Amino acid sequence: GATPADDAPQLIEKIAAAPGGVTVGDVVSKRKTFAGKTVTVRGKVMKFNPNILGVNWIHIQDGSGVVKDGSYDVLVTSSATVKVGDVVTVTGTVALDKDFTAGYRYDVLIEKATVAVK
Repeated sequence: GATPADDAPQLIEKIAAAPGGVTVGDVVSKRKTFAGKTVTVRGKVMKFNPNILGVNWIHIQDGSGVVKDGSYDVLVTSSATVKVGDVVTVTGTVALDKDFTAGYRYDVLIEKATVAVK
């Protein structure tokens, strides 16, 4: 059988959702339901890019979703500073179809998030 390439994205170990929270997979796959709503998502920081267009860009995963359709990873924008590997609980507003120009276009993201490192 075919084995995935070493650098192919893999689902991480599952991280339990925050109390009253939703999973990364749900935010991405059910984004039309969540549009404009405030959500809380717990996940592991996979990527942290500070100060792009005035905010910090945090990619989180929680082991939910599907690698093939990209629903395993969600972008969070925040003024908070985190480290890759931190498990964080983020609360922010779901926004759809954001085009930041310069090739940064996202079907869904969580913006203006507050971030608690757990």
